[in-house]
Amino acid sequence: MTADTAEKQTDEKKVGVYICHCGGNISDHVDVKQLAENIAGLNGVSVTHTNMFMCSDPGQELIQEDIKGGKINRVVVASCAPSLHELTFRGAIRRGNMNPYLYEHANIREQVSWVHHGESATAKATRLVAAAVAKAKNLAPLEPIRVDAAGHATVIGGGVAGMRAALDLSRRGIRVTLVEKSAFLGGQTARLDRLVPTGDTGENVVRTLGQAVLDDRGIQVRGCSQITGYEGYVGNFRLTLAPSDLAADVPGHSPGAWVPFAGLFIGSAGDGEAGLIDTGAIVLATGFMPYKPQAGEYGYLDAPDILTLPDFIQAAAQSPRGGGLLKIHGRPIRRVAFIHCVGSRQIPGIHEPGADGKLNEYCSRTCCSAILQAAVRIRERYPQTRVFDYYRDIRTYGRGQEDYYDRASEKNVLFFRYTPESPPVVERTTRSRYPLRIRVKDTLTFGEELTAEVDLVVLGVGMQAGPIDDLVELMKLPTGMDGFLQEVHPKLRPVELANTGILLAGTCQAPMDIGEACNAAQAAAAKAATLLTKGYVELDPYVARVDAARCHGHGRCAEVCPVDGAVRMENGKASINPALCTGCGICVGECPEEAIDVNGWTLKQYEDMVDAIVAA
Repeated sequence: MTADTAEKQTDEKKVGVYICHCGGNISDHVDVKQLAENIAGLNGVSVTHTNMFMCSDPGQELIQEDIKGGKINRVVVASCAPSLHELTFRGAIRRGNMNPYLYEHANIREQVSWVHHGESATAKATRLVAAAVAKAKNLAPLEPIRVDAAGHATVIGGGVAGMRAALDLSRRGIRVTLVEKSAFLGGQTARLDRLVPTGDTGENVVRTLGQAVLDDRGIQVRGCSQITGYEGYVGNFRLTLAPSDLAADVPGHSPGAWVPFAGLFIGSAGDGEAGLIDTGAIVLATGFMPYKPQAGEYGYLDAPDILTLPDFIQAAAQSPRGGGLLKIHGRPIRRVAFIHCVGSRQIPGIHEPGADGKLNEYCSRTCCSAILQAAVRIRERYPQTRVFDYYRDIRTYGRGQEDYYDRASEKNVLFFRYTPESPPVVERTTRSRYPLRIRVKDTLTFGEELTAEVDLVVLGVGMQAGPIDDLVELMKLPTGMDGFLQEVHPKLRPVELANTGILLAGTCQAPMDIGEACNAAQAAAAKAATLLTKGYVELDPYVARVDAARCHGHGRCAEVCPVDGAVRMENGKASINPALCTGCGICVGECPEEAIDVNGWTLKQYEDMVDAIVAA
């Protein structure tokens, strides 16, 4: 769009207002027809339309036709939250050959129809849309901020998600540095024996990915290293590396060697070196950690006969084949009991919070299938070992995983179902052939209390967010209530953080199985490559700007700015780095001369919005 066109658009303000029914989400509570009539008479409004789904192609075409017909030069969309479809409507406006930032959004779903009903809903919607119209009349054409972007990405974490992301980035022509804290590639997958539902080995998966990473000339692997410094912005990050506290010497192994239940060896303690990485995008693939039961939880730590599922998997892998009985640490196991949902689906008032005072209220998703696979393998390999399964609910989601439940039933695994209010009680025995006793009120037998004596209890522990508090603090990363890293939107921007240029891969974001983690890693790699392959990145122009003539150089704006380097004092004047500025507006309120405004959200626009709300 030429400067002349933009100038003409500002001569006469012709606002088009487009009101969405949202399939009834809005129109069931807001009188959309009355709302359109209320808005049509406002000064500056030239067109009003209603549509069942404004985000649909016909809805977008309404906007484009009005722009091309010269009916409007400003757009207001009244629909759901702007975070859902702001980019959709900007794209529609751009295709209509108008500056996409001459657009304002009124949220009349979450802020109106979902919380108000009847006349009050229509009245509030009228005020919000009137305020949006008032602001739209003061909008000026803006252009995206363009910053150079290095053709390099850094992947933090060397598990399957990190390796998958690194390989995909390299194959798209992006140079990659893969940073791993330990001396091994493979993460938690390397600690597994067999995988669900394919039956493949963890070793095979890790070896295949790891060797491909080590052989790829576009990938530099930095083992025994951790991130200790972070600065910059999308396209131009700078990371500081230092030796990690997880570095370990592994005698007798050379790089590329497989170490059972540890991973693919990539280096020893001496390989972690300090250094700097200049990079354009960051992919976080820091993984998860298994839940560690509290002392006494289901008898954990009270007896050596009570193991977590990861520890059991490793111990069972050493059991000799044949003989009819499973052996753990050299002891024959005649009966083994598995308990589900240990450290997952915790309920306030029933379960005890962890050391951090929090509960894991989510489902860890993979534990049920892992337990059932272990149960089936025991029955197939060691038919004289009986298996008891204590579950709240069995959630074997995903293709092929329900088969494990069917196979376990066919192999005579005995199931007991408990409620969270009455979980199994694990006790030591003194006058029995078995060291442990389990009591449970079994809902499958209508609440009858049943007792079983066993040689071994295995706790099906869930997933917890990985121990990355240092990175969260250093990089100011957003986390959810569950402790995992928080994406912008689970459907529209599922692998992006609010920190532009930082992406998520795998179980640092939420509990996932290996396939899901790799899918997320590929999505993160595709997004990072899209950002970097052009050699530059375009950012939204909603950033602070300084009127140098009014600035007296007090420096208060730089003091209160929450982003390091976004506001600097140069030659007695405030200066904004638009690539770092988040447009939060804190500096605006601190300037006594009102020398700072935010593009797209000026003080004049706020004032006109307030006036419109009062007048509506």
